Amino acid sequence: MKRRQFVQSGAAGAITGSLSPSVTARQGTAPGAAGEPWQAGSLRHLLPTASDREILIKASFAAPLKQAPVLRLGRRTVPGQMTDSQGEFWQFHAKGLSPGQSYRLGLFSGGAGGGTALCPPWDLATFPAPEARPDKARVLLFTCAGGHEAHGFLPTALRNRLLRRGLSFKPDAAIANGDHVYWDLRSPLTARRLGQSEVAQSIAGLPDRNAAMLGTRNEAFIKKSAGPQIVPVYGTDFRSTPVFFIQDDHDYYENDDAFDSVVTFPADHFMRQAARVTQQMYYPEFLPDTHRPTGLPGSSAGGRDQGYSESFGTLRYGQLLEMLLYSVRSTMTMAGPSAVFLEDTVEDWLKSRMAASDVAHVVNVPSNPPGWTAGKWGEWYPDVLGGDGKLSLDTPKPYWQAGWVKQHDRLMKAMSAMRGRVPLVVSGDLHASAIGRMLRTGSIDLSANPVIAMLVGTIGTSESGWPSGIRKVLPQPSLHLTMEEWVKPVEQHGFTLADFTPDRIVLRMFKWDRKTQPPEAIDSLEPFHTVELPRPA
Repeated sequence: MKRRQFVQSGAAGAITGSLSPSVTARQGTAPGAAGEPWQAGSLRHLLPTASDREILIKASFAAPLKQAPVLRLGRRTVPGQMTDSQGEFWQFHAKGLSPGQSYRLGLFSGGAGGGTALCPPWDLATFPAPEARPDKARVLLFTCAGGHEAHGFLPTALRNRLLRRGLSFKPDAAIANGDHVYWDLRSPLTARRLGQSEVAQSIAGLPDRNAAMLGTRNEAFIKKSAGPQIVPVYGTDFRSTPVFFIQDDHDYYENDDAFDSVVTFPADHFMRQAARVTQQMYYPEFLPDTHRPTGLPGSSAGGRDQGYSESFGTLRYGQLLEMLLYSVRSTMTMAGPSAVFLEDTVEDWLKSRMAASDVAHVVNVPSNPPGWTAGKWGEWYPDVLGGDGKLSLDTPKPYWQAGWVKQHDRLMKAMSAMRGRVPLVVSGDLHASAIGRMLRTGSIDLSANPVIAMLVGTIGTSESGWPSGIRKVLPQPSLHLTMEEWVKPVEQHGFTLADFTPDRIVLRMFKWDRKTQPPEAIDSLEPFHTVELPRPA
């Protein structure tokens, strides 16, 4: 694909004029709007996800509820399931719904008399059936929305404002890719300024790694540490937009670090339980998909299918789009040349979906970013950051596993082999916005159908949290790759909108500069860069 085929412009007028009518017809409404004013009532937060036949909602209330609330969808009633031990947190799982249908939802207090409304009604639609042929889909993409204000992260009101600007473009779904929580507890690099800091202990105390998560002081710890990083950021603004949360390292209450004193991953029992309970209370797991095996890690408990998946998900939108969502932190191994981030069953699932021909666009969405490196330990790549600020492959990276990049190469090869599709992989983690194409990985030539790699933009990064702040270097393409950068990593807050039509993908990148732009500028943000990717013949 030649560069002249790509639309690149910093002027909003030029960008809009270059896009197809199906894209421009869906531009945002009033600045910062997320729909008509809606009063949340006793709700503190509400986050839904959806498939073609199911809806799963996570919600919390200002005070514990004495009896189980109910969700009403027309004539259907779905009882709430308590997800904490006190009745503040509830989930609602509706099954057997009709594909592509908008439902009027309502939350009620329950009881024999039907209860009273806990908030005004709202609408939420299921996705089209797998055999349907929708002509467009729009997805809002972002990463790193977590962080407590007490630790210097972007104020939650500004994060919410950025997300509301993204919602003003009326996406059909949103993907929050990793790092919803920053409260590292043991990492020598980050714990002292996060979970072990005096301010952190004054807010949430320290957890008991020997105790269960619910019904102990650990439950209060989760609510006090994670709650302020999620509830005010999202509130109820996403009530009509299905959202998919992918977990990364910080969601296990650690940074991915390796020292002689401690290697933080693979996650220990406490870390897995903390991540699971945080997800259980605050944001939805992934709903079932007919093409995703029910036996993947995190999909069963006690030998039985849970009906959802914790780490591996699918955003399926008819025959138009399938986005493969996967976290690398729950299954990573330390087995040297045979080490993996993803178990063989997960890798087989990803490859099978990339080889299938029943969907126009198949997009990979991993938690660990392909393309760029900052010399961190827990990356795909062997690059080491030297004292001169340059990357090198000459020095072995301590505790890094050679098998990780082998699995990376297998996945990139499978992406490039998708004939008739754009091999797009979008990720987060590195606190930046960037895009480019991968022509080679190791000894594998990808030039016949280069992999398009993208960093989607960060929502909550603190001033000291940029890669250039912590590691004194911007993310760079790994020396393991031959890569052409169209947009080098930009360390500013932002997000991406991805539009899918049968014949192309349009990616619009947004950024906001905290140092030079006032908060009001968020409400009228326009893309600073747009890329149009026609499907190969």
